[in-house]
Amino acid sequence: MFKYQDGNYEGYAPNDGYYRGGDEPAHEEDAQSDVTEGHDEDDEVYEGEYQGIPHPDDIKEKQKKRAPAMADEYRDRADLMAERMEDEEQLAHQYENIIEECGHGRFQWTLFFVLGLALMADGVEVFVVGFVLPSAEKDMCLSSSNKGMLGLIVYLGMMVGAVMLGGLADKLGRKQCLIISLAINAAFAFLSSFVQGYGFFLFCRLISGLGIGGTLPIVFAYFSEFLSREKRGEHLSWLCMFWMIGGIFASAMAWSIIPHYGWGFSMGTKYHFHSWRVFVLVCSLPCIASLVALKFMPESPRFLLEIGKHDEAWMILKQVHDTNMRAKGEPERVFTVSYIKTPKQVDEFIEIQSSTGTWYQRWMVRISTTFKQVWDNVLYCLTAQYRMNTLMLAVVWFTMALSYYGLIVWFPDMIRYLQEEAYESRVKVFDEEEVSHFTFNFTLENQIHRNGEYRNDKFIGMKFKEVRFEHSLFEDCYFEDVTSSETFFENCTIISTVFYNTDLYEHKFINCRLINSTFMKEKEGCHLDFEEDNDFLIYLVSFLGSLSVLPGNIISALLMDKIGRIKMIGGSMLISAVCCFFLFFGNSESAMIGWQCLFCGASIAAWNALDVITVELYPTDKRATAFGILNGLCKFGAILGNSIFASFVGITKVVPILLASSALVGGGLLSLRLPETREQVLM
Repeated sequence: MFKYQDGNYEGYAPNDGYYRGGDEPAHEEDAQSDVTEGHDEDDEVYEGEYQGIPHPDDIKEKQKKRAPAMADEYRDRADLMAERMEDEEQLAHQYENIIEECGHGRFQWTLFFVLGLALMADGVEVFVVGFVLPSAEKDMCLSSSNKGMLGLIVYLGMMVGAVMLGGLADKLGRKQCLIISLAINAAFAFLSSFVQGYGFFLFCRLISGLGIGGTLPIVFAYFSEFLSREKRGEHLSWLCMFWMIGGIFASAMAWSIIPHYGWGFSMGTKYHFHSWRVFVLVCSLPCIASLVALKFMPESPRFLLEIGKHDEAWMILKQVHDTNMRAKGEPERVFTVSYIKTPKQVDEFIEIQSSTGTWYQRWMVRISTTFKQVWDNVLYCLTAQYRMNTLMLAVVWFTMALSYYGLIVWFPDMIRYLQEEAYESRVKVFDEEEVSHFTFNFTLENQIHRNGEYRNDKFIGMKFKEVRFEHSLFEDCYFEDVTSSETFFENCTIISTVFYNTDLYEHKFINCRLINSTFMKEKEGCHLDFEEDNDFLIYLVSFLGSLSVLPGNIISALLMDKIGRIKMIGGSMLISAVCCFFLFFGNSESAMIGWQCLFCGASIAAWNALDVITVELYPTDKRATAFGILNGLCKFGAILGNSIFASFVGITKVVPILLASSALVGGGLLSLRLPETREQVLM
């Protein structure tokens, strides 16, 4: 028998195969004699009887009978909480031994892959918008500010979803809230691939992000509650690999789908389903697969015990035990647990019965009560017992996110900037050229034409790409079926010229004189300049960045339980800071890609250890809430990092590098003050 008495924990009792959380209360004896020999109470006359005053003995008897039923009601809440905490401590030790008896086998590995798909969906969501922007902006007429908003809106949704759904998972259950989270993400990700307008697409990605934001805190809380102390750090780290797989999956799908413009269809002139929409559709598959598989998995027994559902928890633990024993070829082994300690239930639930309120009132009370309990959980994470750990973890999560997500955006932007500089250095300049009676039916690219004269020329079925005409004359010319990108006419004189079916709109003529010129049947669509060629660089950089974390994932999984969580976080963040410093010497595309891969590979160990220690520092009824708060703060750091780092592209490298390095050093040193959790049971 397992007991927890006077602060000490005892092991097996002889000849008893049951786990018990403590001594069970003795049965009360009900039978008492109401009659004594030679004495009849009925013959006694109480002097107040005829005055309607009850007998004092009757009053005492009634109070005695009512006392047990009303004891908890009149006890101080602090006493009830103290009793609950004692129960939870006993349950934590007992549950650890039950999980060890169940073993680690087929059940955990099945759950590992199911939850891995959910984590993979989270990784995919981070990359989707970045991959589709170059193509989506053509369909939706996105300006630079709109593109920036679309990139940040997903993080905003994930921030809200992490806090909200993480909190609900501690009240409604891990499985139920994870299903809700994945269903929201799958539905709105699917819908976003079909909508045409920018506003509706933005809304769908916001709600999709809100759904997927809840997966991270729930997945780690859920899986950790099926793992023993010896396996927890390692296997939670292996689970983190699915985020990497999500990034690789998104990069590979983008590379193979988006460039194929023919993979789509059109309905009239207004509705277009291009290849980038097919990519968005494909990216929802991991989420849908996890959602379907999750229906066959049980709720966390640790959560069920926390809310007093002993029998359901026992059945699930027996299922885990029997599944693992059958897989090991030992089906005859019996699950020996008969009784599991359940903590004292102190939550107050308000329910309006059908006779006292409408269905609407009952649901409103349930919702308000649930959210009040979630809010109480949030405040509990800031009580004296957890305040310091919560604040330190918040700083570490925030500094890690600010640096990591900021640099993840800054790397491809810097590489693109280096490409543009190299492209501009190859520009061809034509001065005072005179061309007449010539037909241009080919592409002009990366050219500057100054003080030129063009008479009776035709520009038919051609493309202008990065072309600029300055102080030039166009007389009796004809433009037909012309498309342009980053092409402008500055201080030019245009006489008797016809523009038919072109995208040379008014804003492309800067300080020009238009004399007797005609614009006919302008091309429909966005009045913006776009690149025609797909930019494969963004796919390549993301693919290599995701792949580079594989060694870090393997090392962190193998060493997590050997060197501990704290050393893993501190060491990883400090090594990542050193990698940031060497970015000062990255003056080429290949150097930037190489340093990005090194940075991602070094930082992944800190992410994995942060996930593990966050799960282990908080009790079961607050675990997902605390993880959700910290992960929401992480997404806020990602929003700031994206905004700040992107604003310095092409201006200076000093600020982003110093900011990232300083944040990583500060967060890494602070993490060393956190308590080590690898030896403690899951409370």
